[in-house]
Amino acid sequence: MMAEELLISEEEYQKSGVHIGTQVKSKDMEKYIFKIRNDGLYILDVKQTNHKLIEAGKMLARFKPEDILIAAQRQYAFRPVSKFSETVGASSIVGRFIPGTLTNPQLKGYREAKVIVITDPLADTQVMKEAKMIGVPIIALCDANNQTDFVDLVIPTNNKGRRSLAVVYWLLAREILKNSGRISTYNDFQSTIDDFEAQI
Repeated sequence: MMAEELLISEEEYQKSGVHIGTQVKSKDMEKYIFKIRNDGLYILDVKQTNHKLIEAGKMLARFKPEDILIAAQRQYAFRPVSKFSETVGASSIVGRFIPGTLTNPQLKGYREAKVIVITDPLADTQVMKEAKMIGVPIIALCDANNQTDFVDLVIPTNNKGRRSLAVVYWLLAREILKNSGRISTYNDFQSTIDDFEAQI
């Protein structure tokens, strides 16, 4: 099998901290772990991150942008998620997720979605529960410590770091635009990773 082309260099992935996991690993995430560092941190395999980003980009490109919903309760994800939605044309919920948003049509902020992307299964449990109730597929950014029971497509990554979240959402947006024919080459993608990064 030929090695898959990297969307950015391995060095760029590592510089952004995409591979830095947690000091705890879940059974679900074992297969995405590359090694354990001397300080006890689990290191994620960037080649698998890369592969899953390509897969997620292809999957999401098959949906109308307005049918994609991105949810994030982690503060460092607010900017990348908002920029992602703006770039792709998806809708997003950043901050508190009101119970019933996906399941109660009487609710003022009710949303319909055909696919959902979540930033952290640990923080976004309510979104996951509701997505499962209505049978909507879930793509999730999963760190070394996450459970993936309800996740249909796992993107193994550091889902807590500012730069890693920016890189992952930037790459995902670029992949969707390329796969849906909205840009013909990566050079046509005008946004930078910095545009996606949360400010301190």
